[in-house]
Parts: sequence; structure tokens; C-alpha cells
Amino acid sequence: MLLAGCAAEGGTPLYLDPQQPVEKRVDDLMKRMTLEEKVAQMAQYVGIEHMKAAEKEMTLEEMKQSHARGFYPNLHSSQLIELTRQGRVGSFLHVVTHEEANLLQSYAMESRLKIPVLIGIDAIHGNGLYRGATLYPTPIGQASTFKPQLVEQASRETALEMRATGTHWAFTPNVEVARDARWGRVGETFGEDPLLVGRMGAATVRGLQGEDFTREDKVLACAKHFIGGSQPVNGINGAPCDISDRTMHEIFLPPFRDCLDAGAFTFMMAHNELNGVPCHTSKYLMQDILRDRWKFDGFIVSDWMDIEQVYERHRTASTLEDAYLQSVKNGMDMHMHGPDFADKVVSLVRRGDIPQSRIDHAARQILTAKFRLGLFENPYIDTRQVAETVFRPEHQQTALEMARKSIVLLKNENNLLPIDRNRYKKILVTGPNADNQTILGDWAFVQPDSCVTTVIEGLRRVSPQTEFDFFPFDTNLRTMEMSRVRQARDRARKADLAIVVVGENSMRYIWQDKTCGENVDRYELSLVGLQQELVEEIYHTGTPTIVVLVNGRPLTTEWIADHIPALIEAWEPGSLGGQAIAEILFGEVNPEAKLPITLPRHSGQIQTYYNHKETSKWFKYGTGKSTPLFEFGYGLSYSFFEFSPVVLSDSQMKENGSLRASVEVTNTSNRPGTEVVQLYIRDCYSSVTRPVKELKDFRKVSLQPGEKQTVTFEITAKELSFYDIDMRYGVEKGEFEVMIGNSSRDVDLQKEKFVVK
Repeated sequence: MLLAGCAAEGGTPLYLDPQQPVEKRVDDLMKRMTLEEKVAQMAQYVGIEHMKAAEKEMTLEEMKQSHARGFYPNLHSSQLIELTRQGRVGSFLHVVTHEEANLLQSYAMESRLKIPVLIGIDAIHGNGLYRGATLYPTPIGQASTFKPQLVEQASRETALEMRATGTHWAFTPNVEVARDARWGRVGETFGEDPLLVGRMGAATVRGLQGEDFTREDKVLACAKHFIGGSQPVNGINGAPCDISDRTMHEIFLPPFRDCLDAGAFTFMMAHNELNGVPCHTSKYLMQDILRDRWKFDGFIVSDWMDIEQVYERHRTASTLEDAYLQSVKNGMDMHMHGPDFADKVVSLVRRGDIPQSRIDHAARQILTAKFRLGLFENPYIDTRQVAETVFRPEHQQTALEMARKSIVLLKNENNLLPIDRNRYKKILVTGPNADNQTILGDWAFVQPDSCVTTVIEGLRRVSPQTEFDFFPFDTNLRTMEMSRVRQARDRARKADLAIVVVGENSMRYIWQDKTCGENVDRYELSLVGLQQELVEEIYHTGTPTIVVLVNGRPLTTEWIADHIPALIEAWEPGSLGGQAIAEILFGEVNPEAKLPITLPRHSGQIQTYYNHKETSKWFKYGTGKSTPLFEFGYGLSYSFFEFSPVVLSDSQMKENGSLRASVEVTNTSNRPGTEVVQLYIRDCYSSVTRPVKELKDFRKVSLQPGEKQTVTFEITAKELSFYDIDMRYGVEKGEFEVMIGNSSRDVDLQKEKFVVK
């Protein structure tokens, strides 16, 4: 009788009736579930094919040390299939083919309640772990565009490609504020400024989820890593982070709040401990801030077996069971990944150590996501639609446009760029990153050659009449040979111009060659191997030289910046990156990107960021220069722009009022161009020390030669508020300075002051 009361017409359970509201469907399903089935929804595993590869290719000891390959010593891949058939698996990750996605769902459909599995994947800049996907610039390059609308469009397309290939949950955006360039994951972030990071992260969420992710063409976003992983001790991924409460609330938390306001339904906790407490067991982060203060109503997922690290490395739990207890009781909803979690959590609930309400909340939110994504109606994908969706022309065009707008021109002495085809007819192209898939960045597996345009391919495509002499190097930067460097030098002597493509290697499928990316941190930031020698040898031939950097983090290329006449920071520009680089080199595209992160002269300058306190630059270094190599917000164009003095609508502003700040921007060159107009503000005197400047808004303006445009920013309490000496958030009265220009450099800023009454 109870089941009949919960059923729709014809005996179909209410939860399988798509006409019913999601909330009622969840209620009905929850009533039917055992404790074991609810906890199973909280249990995630790596894909079966991923397990098989690890079992085949790696020793047990190697797998134990790996942070990217999944293994379960006491659970074979065949046993995981049986668990899925029993309804004991709620989610998978690292499923990289649509065939496996369908197969896993077919196993889940054999279970008692036929609950589909939720499949997540690290689609950080496109669904790069899927072969044949569209790869966009990595997030550090996306941030260089200063164009959130473009990031939203790329994320929308990523969602389409994910759903077409059977995945439903993107482990992105990474909205950690990058404050240490030694950390290997800088390229996975949107840089060093909280406002820019927050806007780009929110755009990613909107693109992936839409308004509420209720449809079969949307995916879940995941704001990560909560929090502090981007300022780890010694730059080591997962190392402790010790920051003040003020820094946490003013620098690290705001981008996550922006993602939440954009609708992010999932959050991922950080590997690290924050101020002595592992993030994975932090009630303060998961419950007090995220749920109680911010009213988050989605679910929280752990990072790669990091609950286990609470016991094994952080040692704030004396047993593995205690680690699960602390994490789940304090707010964790899903465990990534492993076989021990579910059974131990069931035991903890039965003993009364974890309240049933905690399990019910977690299962409810996970099931809500599955219903809203449409998985109960159609857990499978139509394999015929894969080719129609993945790497389609519209997605390629977005990737190309984003790459064009992400490449930063750092130096252009004597207008060497754009390249004069009539003058430079024979061009040497060399360097380790000139003809391989390093341009794709981290979180990408090897892609078909037909889906990737390398730098040399792009040059040949853009300028087919030019004679290019290409001299290749291997992808392993550590094993460069001096004899090859000398051969490249000799070829440069015979060329009219040299283009040297150097940087780093983030290719995770050749892990031993990597110098950048996840778990590849560095204690210094110079060019790896003989790349510096390569640049210097070619420069000393007297042949005009252009250096193109392909890398995922800031590099300390001071010698190159001082000596090489033309320098480009391409970051990792994605599938069509080689074409975009070539178009900029030959002037087919006018560069417009700006640095989203400060480039240091030396790793000894770390930490270095533009929004520093005045006393952090009080004294100069005894050796070397104290200024950065290139500042946040900096980037050149082939056009030239002038800024008028700042005009304020009033010299005074009420505490809860507003005023307008305007500048007139003029294109003084003979070429159309786009400029990023940046608004910075400083509180001149305050109850606690404030940064010398903080980015508060930005606009992109496109101007024809000679054209002028007035750009106006509205300044409100939001732009002026901070946490005072008593940690109360608001505006303090007194003098403020407005700075508007095209970078954070003082020389590039027009300034004016006003007073808040």
C-alpha cells in the first residue's frame, strides 16, 4: 500500500515520472533507499578502463605514489563492475570515451533502483581528456583576454561536447588566486587578482550550467579548490597554507562567492591544510562559511583521495575511519575516490557517530543533480551525435578567437612586429615548443594531429609565400643537447629572421617530460634545459630574433626581456593556438591581451603581485632590480592609445552613494585596435593597511584610427568596502584615489582623488 501511494499511474514509481517536480521525485526515491544505497551516492570511483590501464602499466608502489592514476589494491576492475550493478557506486571520474560512459550506465541500470551514475571529468579548458575535443586556451590565457563573455561561450561549448560524449560534471573553474608562480597549477587559474578571477570563474559557471543546469545539454560546474592551495609553502601543490583571516576574506574567498552567485552547484575542497586544519575536515569552511553564511545548497566533493590524507599525511585523524568521520560530519558530501569509504561511513552512521541527516542531505543534493541533468530519463548518449558535436567548426572558431585575444605582446622594440614579409623572406623557426602539442597545456591527452595547429603549421598556413627553415627539438626539455643548439645557431646565420619558441611542457601523457602543470612545482622559474642557451646563441648571430613563450606559469626571462627585441607570451593557447600566434606575428591580428598575473624577474621575488602593501616594497634588494619584469594588466598592441586625465562627477561621495569616473581614450595610431581600460582604487588612509591599488572594474574598447571614446565607471560602496580593524565590512570615510589606465604600472595610470563623507 505504501508503494502504491508513492507510484504514478500504471504502477510506475513516482521518481521515474518525468512529469513530477524534481523535489517530489527526490523525496519518493529517498524513501525507497536503504542506508547503504544513500551512502553509495556519496562514493565515487575512477573509470574501469582507467583502472585496467593502471593495473597493467604500473607497479603497486608506483600507483601509491601517483596523484593522477587510480588504483584499489583490494578491488579489481571486475569487482567494481559488480558494485555498479548492485547500485553501490554513485559517480565515476576519468571516463574518457563515450563507449565506456554508456557501458557504465548500462551496469547502473541493472541495479535495484536504476539510479544512473554521475560522470565527472577535468574539462578545465575544453574536454581535453577526450580524444578529438576542442581545446581552448588554458585559464591563465582565458584571463588574459579580459573578456568574460568569451569565456562563457567557450564553457557553453565545452558543456555541449561533454554531454555528447557522456560526461555531466566539469571539475572547473579553478578560482584560486595564484600568488606563487612556483606552483605548477598557475596555468589552471585565472591569475592573481580576486576581481578578475571571480568574473572569469562566474562566466565559466554560467557557460557550463546555464541558469539552472536543468536540461540534457548542461553540465555541473565545480568551484575549486576551497581554499588556499594557490599560496602553498614553497610553492608545492598540497602544501600548507597559512594566511590571516583578513587575507582569506579579502583575497581568496571572493572569487568563490562570485561562482556561487553564478549558480555553482558543486564545490571541491583543497588538498592543503589551512591555518593548521585540513580543508577536507574543516567545519569552518564547509559548514560555517559555505552553507550557513553563504546558503550554498549544492554538494561538496573531496579532491583525489584527500580524506585519506587526513590520516596518512596531515595526521589529524588517528585512523582512516576517523578521517571519514571528521570529513563527512563536518560537511563532505562525496568522496573522490576509493573503496573503503562507503562501508566505513555506513558503520559510523549505524553507531550514531555520523547523524543520518548528514547522509540524507548529501544523497538528496546528489540525486537532485542527477534528476535536473535529465539522467533518469536518458542516461545514455547517442553515439551518432558525437561527431556532429565534438570539434565542430563553431567551437573551433571560438577557440581561435580566444587564442587571438589571449596572447600578450610584451615587447616590440623598433617595431620588429608585425613581420614584414617583403623584408624577411627566409625565417628560421626553432625551439622545443614550435611543433608539438605543448600548446594544449595541462589536462589534455594526446589529440589527433588534424585537431591541433602547431606554431610552425600556423606560420606556414598564414604566410605560405615565406620560406620557413624549421629546426626541431625533442619535447623533453631536460635532455636538450648542446650540439643541437649549435646546429640551430648555424641555421640562424643563414636566415633573415629567427623565431624561437621556448617555454615549458605540460603534457600529462608524457609525465616524465613535464615541467609544468599539476604536481610539477618548481623552486626556480628559469627556462628548463638549454633553452636559454638556444636563445642566446641565436641572438649573438646578429639575426633579428623573436621569442615566443609557450608556458603555463610566469617564467623569469629577464635576459630575454633585456636583449631580445620582440617577446610574446602565448601561454598555452589551445587547439588553434599555432594559427593565432602566426596571425599576430604577421599582423593579421592586432594583439590586445593583458597579463592577469605579474611576471617576476627572479623566483626570489616571490611573492610578487600588483596589489601589495606599500611596506612590502619599502627597501630595494641589495642585488638586482626590485621591480617586476612585467606588471599585472600590462600588454602591448600594434595600435597606440592615449588616456585623458580622470574626470570625476563629484569630489565627494556619501558612504552609501556613488560617483562616476571617466577618461577619454584615443587611438593615436593608423591601425584599428582594442584596449583594456582598467580602474584601480586605493584607500589613502584607513584603520588597517590597504593595498597600493586594487582592480575594481575594466572595459574593452575597440577604436578606429583617430577615434575617441569616453569610458565611464561607476564607483559605489562595493568598490570601496573592506574589512576594518574589527573585521566589519564596509566603507570608511576619508580620501580615496582613482587610477585609470591600460596597466597596473603607475606610469600607465591617470589619477584623481575624492573624499567619502
